[in-house]
Amino acid sequence: MRRPGMWRTGSRNLITDVAGLTVGNHSDAVVKSGVTAIVCDQPAVAGVQVLGGAPGTRETDLLEPHNLVEAVDAVTLSGGSAFGLDAAAGVQAALREMGKGFEILGFRVPIVPAAILFDLPNGGDKDWGRFPPYRDYGFAAAMATGEDFALGSVGAGAGATTAGLKGGLGSASTVLDNGITVGALVAVNAVGSVTIGDTPHFWAAPFEIGDEFGGLGLPHPLPADAQAVITKMRAAAGSNTTIGVIATDAKLDKAAAKRLAIAAHDGFARAIWPAHTPVDGDLVFALATGRNQTPLDLADMIDLGAAAASTMARAIARGVYAAPAAEGDISPAWETRAGRWMAERKAGAKLQLK
Repeated sequence: MRRPGMWRTGSRNLITDVAGLTVGNHSDAVVKSGVTAIVCDQPAVAGVQVLGGAPGTRETDLLEPHNLVEAVDAVTLSGGSAFGLDAAAGVQAALREMGKGFEILGFRVPIVPAAILFDLPNGGDKDWGRFPPYRDYGFAAAMATGEDFALGSVGAGAGATTAGLKGGLGSASTVLDNGITVGALVAVNAVGSVTIGDTPHFWAAPFEIGDEFGGLGLPHPLPADAQAVITKMRAAAGSNTTIGVIATDAKLDKAAAKRLAIAAHDGFARAIWPAHTPVDGDLVFALATGRNQTPLDLADMIDLGAAAASTMARAIARGVYAAPAAEGDISPAWETRAGRWMAERKAGAKLQLK
């Protein structure tokens, strides 16, 4: 018999396991940057929580529970620092062509909150001329949405880095005992580290389902440098950020959606050390599509928050795990570090046997 809390992934193990959502990515390998668009089939109730000290955002004030608009049409995550805020205009233009948007006085205005991360000094060519390309990237991402999409160095994670490793775009899903689905999507560009000390073991290991990010578990014993604060050296304000979306098919109001975003930040803290620093712009958007009408009591809401945290932690690890090595990288891919670490361990074991 399945014990309460022994949850499983959705069929794709992606945020699109939440009914009513599709995701599109556009990446530019020369610029080493890109955009991710999360599009709602029908407007979804939304919330947001910012806990990093250097955020870059659009339309976040609108999501506060006391403000007018209850639901959004899409969410945009983008590279490019402040230049990347243009991406939301491209997504908005695509949605307008689709006939989506908040209707007021005969006009439709697509509601597209957005957040950006700083990926400018990552080895890509940022000499794009007078106007940055992110509006076009956003339009392309919104027009390419579907239920299946790649992870790693794609979309908003195309040029992401962490302390000592490439970052990337990650996603995961969880189906609770009551049938409610929770999904996470995250672009990991943190100032901190997602792995423990100099090992390839992920901080998120206790929440891994199967071997979705390598199946290494936690190191035993923990390395002596497990508590060392490993960060991108000489970090400047705005130069890092983990931005994500937590979504559910449960029926929530705006206040509950904000609470879900708050809970998902625990996933940042479980997967990144340190997180929420003064030089990160850590942010989580929450979306509730309301496709599952299962009534939720207090115990269900506690489980929903726990699932939000664990699903986000898994998505963070999956984004880094999936990022491949590529020409021009300024940070190694996880697979490169893991291969080197395992070779060193094997060589050390052979020396001990002699």
